Amino acid sequence: MNVRDRLIVALDVPKADPARDLVDRLAGKVGLFKVGSQLFTAAGPGFVQEVVGRGEKVFLDLKFHDIPNTVAGAVSSASRLGVSLIDVHGLGGRAMLEAAVGALPAMKTRLLGVTILTSHDEDSLGQIGVNGSLHDSVRRLALLAMEAGLDGVVASPREVEIIREACGVDFLIVTPGIRPAGFAAGDQVRAATPAAALAAGADYLVVGRPITAAEDPGKAADAIVREMESALGTT
Repeated sequence: MNVRDRLIVALDVPKADPARDLVDRLAGKVGLFKVGSQLFTAAGPGFVQEVVGRGEKVFLDLKFHDIPNTVAGAVSSASRLGVSLIDVHGLGGRAMLEAAVGALPAMKTRLLGVTILTSHDEDSLGQIGVNGSLHDSVRRLALLAMEAGLDGVVASPREVEIIREACGVDFLIVTPGIRPAGFAAGDQVRAATPAAALAAGADYLVVGRPITAAEDPGKAADAIVREMESALGTT
């Protein structure tokens, strides 16, 4: 897989027009575009189909978490948009995860389970009743996702190594919370550099503001790709 193919840009913008501008400026420079709840709520499935229709790959990041039947219907509908990746929340439990797997038609869409959001630490998890080690929680949810038949998980770069050890080399790991050296972490409590995430064993890196808020998003993406290439020894 080409190094650029492993870079996912988060289109975390409030409207379709600035998202289209980013797609225009980054097409061919990144592997996938992530459409999350903010943009999907504003622009709808039509925008996703528009990006896919341009030949770009989309990660639909809506973190479905509901009763099994509802999530199965949502996953089925989402897959028909032609997206490459969809995620559901691991905290929905085995029955929900298995329903999501069973709802995917025989297409190339791959299903991911969200483990613990990168904005959480052990204190904030304790406030919602998830006690114990954060690493143990992530490992447990990753194993649950694998046993339910999902293709991989979304997890912070700081838990990549424990997931890789528990779930093996063929299990996809998509890592948000990627920040180049010198870039503020913002609300990403468990962040890491592109080089650190790749060294830990991540398959895909999700980058948002370091690219989308840059004066020249294309140059920012190129710089991150160079850092990725250097970390992988492909330069």
